[in-house]
Amino acid sequence: MKILLASQSPRRKELLSSLGFDFEVVKIDCEEIVPENIKVGESAAYLSGLKANAFQSLQKGEILLTADTVVAIDNQFLGKPTDENDAKKMLKLLSGKTHQVYTAITIKTLDKTITETDVADVEFDEISDDEIDFYIKNYKPFDKAGSYGIQEWLGMAKIKNIKGNFYTIMGLPTHLVYHILKNI
Repeated sequence: MKILLASQSPRRKELLSSLGFDFEVVKIDCEEIVPENIKVGESAAYLSGLKANAFQSLQKGEILLTADTVVAIDNQFLGKPTDENDAKKMLKLLSGKTHQVYTAITIKTLDKTITETDVADVEFDEISDDEIDFYIKNYKPFDKAGSYGIQEWLGMAKIKNIKGNFYTIMGLPTHLVYHILKNI
């Protein structure tokens, strides 16, 4: 079986490779819009499935892997920031509070589609305006849900507590991926 990873995320590529799988990266053009009737906790699965369904050239013997990560606080969806001001607003909202990170994967063959979601709680210490400015200037988190990467400075310096899987927060619930792919 040939694995196709539909993600441009360097973190997802690194994690899938570290699991010991050989794969090819494919690009999917898909507008990632979540309808208002989708609950926050279901939005990552919706988006992951949307990407999988947008890929039309799956062949026999191929396995497609898509993923999506959503950050939520107080039932509010935080996607990727649109600009620096949006990133600042998100990080101020997360400062000193606990939020949820949902990462969903969809694994699709010609015969079946499996979508699973994992969630982790992340507690941030207070983040000052200067620290937010430093992080945005030096790490440019514009491609990350919630405006941060756990593996970067903000994660190292400001996360007080995690309940759940670290790799789910990083963008790929490796334990789910491994289990499903081994069973296929």
